[in-house]
Amino acid sequence: MLDRRRADVFFKYLFRLMSLSSVLALASILVFVFVQGAGPFIFPTAKGIRIVPERIEEITVNGELYRNRTTFINVPPDTSAILVQFLNGGSSGSLEIAVNAAEKDPEKALRFVRNDFTENEGGQISYPQVYTWTVTYPGKLPGMSSKIHILLPEKPYNFFDFITGFEWRPTYNKLYGILPMILGTIIVSFTAILLGLPLALLSCVFLAEFVPAKPASFIRSGIELLAGIPSVVYGFFGLMVVVPWVKNTFHVPSGNGLLAAAMVLGVMILPTVITIAETSLRAVPVSVREASLSLGASKMQTAWAVVLPHAKSGVMAGVILGISRAVGETMAVILVAGNSPQFIRGITDGVRTLTATIALEMGYAEGRHNEILFSIGVVLFVLILILNSAILLMRRNTEGE
Repeated sequence: MLDRRRADVFFKYLFRLMSLSSVLALASILVFVFVQGAGPFIFPTAKGIRIVPERIEEITVNGELYRNRTTFINVPPDTSAILVQFLNGGSSGSLEIAVNAAEKDPEKALRFVRNDFTENEGGQISYPQVYTWTVTYPGKLPGMSSKIHILLPEKPYNFFDFITGFEWRPTYNKLYGILPMILGTIIVSFTAILLGLPLALLSCVFLAEFVPAKPASFIRSGIELLAGIPSVVYGFFGLMVVVPWVKNTFHVPSGNGLLAAAMVLGVMILPTVITIAETSLRAVPVSVREASLSLGASKMQTAWAVVLPHAKSGVMAGVILGISRAVGETMAVILVAGNSPQFIRGITDGVRTLTATIALEMGYAEGRHNEILFSIGVVLFVLILILNSAILLMRRNTEGE
């Protein structure tokens, strides 16, 4: 008895410790994502100007020597002039830059006062991106030019422009408007629900009320098996079957778009909604069915007018999980949606969702662009929270009535 009591105490504290660890891990992940996502709207990308030499062995910036430097050379934020000296092609040269910190336009914030290597010999000044200047010099070998990249600090991005902006051009223009992607995510998800929910309700009512136990168990196993298929398989099926059908039916140049993505997602959410809703229908007491039948209602009337309303809570839970699955889906949407960050004007137009943006651009994003992708993750989290809360509130109001 004593050993059993000790074992109960041990497992009690073990389960508490595991639960606490899970909660702390989840909280730390949420805090990390929220902090990273809030950073672009609070802090600039750097305190001052940064210089990155490329294929230059020795470089001197304002009197300080750097050898084989491939990382940022930080310049104090209050610097009004930058003098860069280096060795290029056996001869030394200087680059003198005047800094106007008060200038809001990044194209006018720097003024090149002196460039020892003329444009005929190299020393070409370019502006490949907003907040970035590049000076290119001929290298030791053809095609191996030396470069000096001058990176201006990006100011905190306006959150209102982020949420309501129309343009997503993170590479050159540094524009991070995600409104088309928010609308695309919502429209694709709700279109998938509109396509998949009627079929899911018909299927779960059919399985729970009209199919004998053994065939229903066999069909139920097949539906649960569909839930285990990887999303990339659904996406490949949509790419090879749904996309050509949309293209040929609507006579559009490309079948990748809103309709194809909604159809694929509508099929993907079926197992989730059917499994949960059908379990709720089977949990309705037999006495409820018998009471309805004894009053003269048919089996069909009993299923739709009595059993289904009694299982409304479980059906709504399945719908919520289905919406969450549709909003959070990534790979299948990438393959069939077209991934165009533009406003949708028709059901066959290309669409990009929030999850697709993160997956497509996280591999090469850097600096502010990388931070903004974390911000999109926060927006996605809040969007799912709002949608689920709205559905739960709707369910409570319906139950109250």
